[in-house]
Amino acid sequence: MFKYKFKTKPFQHQLIALEKSAFKKNFALFMEMGTGKSKVLIDNISILYDNGKIDGALIIAPKGVYKNWYSEEIPNHMPDHIRKKIVLWQSNHTKKFTKQYETLLKSDDDLHIFIMNVEALSTPKGVKAAEQFLRTHKTILAIDESTTIKTPTTARTRNIINLSGQAKFRRILTGSPVTKSPLDLFSQCYFLDPELLGFYSFISFRNRYAVLRRVMISGRQIQLVAGYQRLEELEENIKPFSYRVLKEECLDLPEKVFIKHQVELTKEQRALYEQMRTTALAQLNGRVMTTNTVLTQLMRLHQITCGHMKTDNDDVIELKNNRLDELMKLVDDIDGKIIIWANYLHDIEAIIKRITTMKDAEGDLVYGKDSIVAYYGAVSAEQRQDNIKKFQDPNSPVKFFIGNPQTGGYGITLTQAKTVIYYSNNYDLEKRLQSEDRAHRIGQKNNVTYIDLMAEDTVDEKIVKALRTKINIATEIMGEELRSWI
Repeated sequence: MFKYKFKTKPFQHQLIALEKSAFKKNFALFMEMGTGKSKVLIDNISILYDNGKIDGALIIAPKGVYKNWYSEEIPNHMPDHIRKKIVLWQSNHTKKFTKQYETLLKSDDDLHIFIMNVEALSTPKGVKAAEQFLRTHKTILAIDESTTIKTPTTARTRNIINLSGQAKFRRILTGSPVTKSPLDLFSQCYFLDPELLGFYSFISFRNRYAVLRRVMISGRQIQLVAGYQRLEELEENIKPFSYRVLKEECLDLPEKVFIKHQVELTKEQRALYEQMRTTALAQLNGRVMTTNTVLTQLMRLHQITCGHMKTDNDDVIELKNNRLDELMKLVDDIDGKIIIWANYLHDIEAIIKRITTMKDAEGDLVYGKDSIVAYYGAVSAEQRQDNIKKFQDPNSPVKFFIGNPQTGGYGITLTQAKTVIYYSNNYDLEKRLQSEDRAHRIGQKNNVTYIDLMAEDTVDEKIVKALRTKINIATEIMGEELRSWI
């Protein structure tokens, strides 16, 4: 085993993952969300750098999490003895970013880390920046949430695979490598090395592992996937270059794991948020700051981050937003049943509509109405009990429990879920803690992962930070203190 001084102590499963992957040219970390795959990669990067194998790391992740690598994961887990230069990709090339990026391309003894969002690799500008970085360093190229490259025909998948040959080491990280079908594995493994699975085309891979049927559509005969075959063979083929970790296998994990998932505001949201913020500050200027007065202004700002706003007549105006899209990306990568809490009725109805109507590339429903039960004010008491029973039945088709903490956060048991997503929070600490404990209570056999959706540089961040540090915003923070949040 290698000599290495960890900054944060690894769990046993993380240590095993590191031992298996450390010096491999290509490796897949199939580690369920909440088991700490980011730390494994960071330790792996550090070990390769310490041993003179690399001087660069290109980390590619979805928009919702790529900034976490910069602000949290690397500062928390990379040892302090490693001198490093870190640059976060920006699509609008400011003078500051350009100067930082040019410094990143220079050769010296530091570890050079470039963090990009996967969406940038769909653009010529993003591809050029990644290519220049790979050309100037001995690099490990890692794809976080690698199911983002599962579709062989997308521009970003093609571009990332074309770039992969310039990296000395390659890693893919995901909690659920097969989100819809075993065919999802092809592009992810092809990125690592085309020879790993022995197939150089998706068609030949599909013909081996899918059962196909011919159908006539609009006068054309096409092949559709009717089922799958030889899956034991496929499983054996990926074992030599992968490590699979499920939460239930990790006996030393903390009982609760918390994850932040960033949501980028649209231009419309950002402009309206800043306008509302300026107006709120003007209205509060010189007035006595009661907590309720400021909370009302914060709620209006918070609604904008969630994708809607209420007029003075109580009409709801829809705003173009990314929040639902980010939610669907999340649930697409999570195995098992999921609780989704939302603070506003409008959010709950929007979530239910999106999940029940979402279709795949063939036009088939992905989840459908049978996949959801709801628990909020509009649902009758009798129906609520029936919905709990359906969700708690491990054999039922229900995957999602959607509700608000005010109604569903107390007294009910939802231990079939090991993942809880907060689409939007409120200010009440008691409601937050009670809603967390619907899944984390007697009968729960797994560790529970809690994911907060939040918009950067908004009241969203402050609410989540306060709740996670167990501060009751509604009663413990005074009006004048809250004013600084606006």
